[in-house]
Amino acid sequence: MRHTSQAKWQLRLMNVSFVVLFLVAVGLLQWLAREYHLQFDWTQARRHSLSPASVAVIERLKEPLKITAFASPRGETRRVIQDMVSRYQKYKPDIQIEFVNPDTAPERVRTAGVQFDGELVLEYGDAKENIPPAQFNEENFTNALTRLGHRGERWVVFLSGHGERSPDRQANFDLSTWASQLHKRGFKTRTLSLGEHPQIPGNTTVLVIAGPRTHLLPGEVKEIQNHLDRGGNLLWLHDPGPLFGLEPLAESLGIEFQPGVIVDPASEAITGNAAAIVIAKYGAHPVVRNFADNTLFPQAGGISLRAPESWQGSVLMDTRASSWSETGVLNGPIQFDKGKDIRGPLNLAVALSHPLDKREQRVIVFGDGDFVANSYIANAGNLDLGMSLVNWLSQDDAYVNIPVKTARDRTLNLSRGVQIAIATGFLVALPLFMIGSGVFIWLRRRKR
Repeated sequence: MRHTSQAKWQLRLMNVSFVVLFLVAVGLLQWLAREYHLQFDWTQARRHSLSPASVAVIERLKEPLKITAFASPRGETRRVIQDMVSRYQKYKPDIQIEFVNPDTAPERVRTAGVQFDGELVLEYGDAKENIPPAQFNEENFTNALTRLGHRGERWVVFLSGHGERSPDRQANFDLSTWASQLHKRGFKTRTLSLGEHPQIPGNTTVLVIAGPRTHLLPGEVKEIQNHLDRGGNLLWLHDPGPLFGLEPLAESLGIEFQPGVIVDPASEAITGNAAAIVIAKYGAHPVVRNFADNTLFPQAGGISLRAPESWQGSVLMDTRASSWSETGVLNGPIQFDKGKDIRGPLNLAVALSHPLDKREQRVIVFGDGDFVANSYIANAGNLDLGMSLVNWLSQDDAYVNIPVKTARDRTLNLSRGVQIAIATGFLVALPLFMIGSGVFIWLRRRKR
């Protein structure tokens, strides 16, 4: 078949038009890719998306956030920083990021206290915090935002001198893991022995009484009561057993600790221990509202509450109807003894609040202290519950019920077979397919 001269020119015009339109389309796509960003995270663990904890924290920052990244243009540091920050900008568009070359701006480096290439300086209101490159990951970045969102110092003071659980010691009985998580979120902790310092400091945000094992002196109990009378907040973690001189405190709060240890056959089927109580349903109090995780209480006692006048009392959680407070020994077969044991459901934790002039005084009492101890705090939602308690007691209502864990497993482990298959597909099969397709198309055109 012979083509006329006019047909040839039309064919050439069509080819030129196609090339021009194709180049225009490529240019438009490049412009759209630069101006508009659309990402999809199809990984199983959503490893390239922010965790719910990070999203909850960033959405609570109402003021603009400024980030100054002191990173040289060499290498991939700036790209890594921009990728991380862009995930947060998706939920908070007023995050501003500025890249500064530390080699050309030494004065700004000294003023900002920067020590490493790749260090970030975060500014929120009047607060400022540095993140060195070795700590630049989602967990540390979110923790820094949490600290910036809090204003002023917040001291959690742990009563000591009577065998209480300690925030500093590493024993299974103690609370160092919980304290370390408090530090990451901007709380400061210390122990206080009223025998050495007979007055609770006025800057105490929350006083914690965590399972004393020897009697408190009357003067110490009086100072704790004075702390409440001054409007102080209190977290009382009482283990089943004697009150060790704290009876006046319990009476003033309308608290009565029921005798015995709570047992629950339904929880025993899960934990293997009748005295290890699993809680899956919670009250309507802000500390546990919308709390979805189970919590584990290894050995707990029941609480009854009659809130004093002008105080409002609430139940945080109670046990199943199948439980009871066992007043006998826990060895061997355990059964409910009518007239001795106390039938459930039983209150496991209660909260009290009292309106003051400009704020609200808050108290929480638990019938167990083991749930935040080093041995058990990693179980189920115990850590999240422990953090919610302190946030509510310290008046940080916006941070109540924010999940603690933000870090994900960002490693990708492939078997040897999968690695070979991927390499064969991309390095051998795909190139052969492209070459074969080109040869096939070329042969068909030659036959025309």
